[in-house]
Amino acid sequence: MEPGNNTGISEILLLGFSEDPEQQSLIFGHFLSMYLVTVLGNLLIILATVSDSHLHTPMYFFLSNLSFVDTCFTSTTIPKMLVNIQTQRKTITYAGCITQMCFFFIFIEVDNFLLTVMAYDRYVAICHPLHYTALMTPQLCGLLVLVCWVLSLLHALIQSFMVLSLSFCTHLEIPHFSCELNQVVQLACSDTLISDLVRYFVTVLLGGGPLAGILYSYSKIVPSICTISSAQGRYKAFSTCASHLSVVFFFYGTGLGVYLSSGTTHSPHSSATASVMYTVVTPMLNPFIYSVRNKDVKRALRRLFGRK
Repeated sequence: MEPGNNTGISEILLLGFSEDPEQQSLIFGHFLSMYLVTVLGNLLIILATVSDSHLHTPMYFFLSNLSFVDTCFTSTTIPKMLVNIQTQRKTITYAGCITQMCFFFIFIEVDNFLLTVMAYDRYVAICHPLHYTALMTPQLCGLLVLVCWVLSLLHALIQSFMVLSLSFCTHLEIPHFSCELNQVVQLACSDTLISDLVRYFVTVLLGGGPLAGILYSYSKIVPSICTISSAQGRYKAFSTCASHLSVVFFFYGTGLGVYLSSGTTHSPHSSATASVMYTVVTPMLNPFIYSVRNKDVKRALRRLFGRK
């Protein structure tokens, strides 16, 4: 393949999972179902938290933001993939690819930071319950969410500019269902050393930092729960953290799976499958995790549908 200038690239070919027409129909049905469940589930969480005054607390404010971001996160990749399958076209424009990656990084990082903020919220609620209302004011909650968005936008711009600085070959094929950063960088014909260093540094900083914050919060939360005298009190305190811990486990677990699969396997389908868990399955499961054992959310949903 001949090296080409970025401006000469008009379209990029997304190979997806399979070219078999029968499998294409099956893949379309599965992804459409998961996407609809994801959007509907997260929308119900948002409506429940907004409509029920009992859920107008910092914890559910952050949860509604997480549900909104999860919906946007999934919507950056799945609708385009469904359109490509339905129209039998596997192309995306170069500008569309960069835009998709940019929004992907925005929403994935907001998700990341929100999970850290939610861990801090649980830390204040359990370790400093008497000061919770004074500390977690609406102004602070709004500011924390705003900071999450600003940092995520800066990260997305850095990653996007790094890609834009590369020169690509004239014919680009990505063995993936979306414009995944690692796959795009591998197609560059120019030197990617600086881009790789910046990418890894930012990933470690913005991925490891929030995770360290979550681990620190729970290193304080667990001893505080153990000091609660009544079993009922310990159960109630732990139950407020269980859903968050489950989401953290799926988020970082699947994210690590994507990173390891892209670095250790030469099979593009393995990497794409791992990305499905990260970009589709986790956002789809989050509403169920937060509603199945959460009495407040279930009560709000019953009121939303007019049932007592």
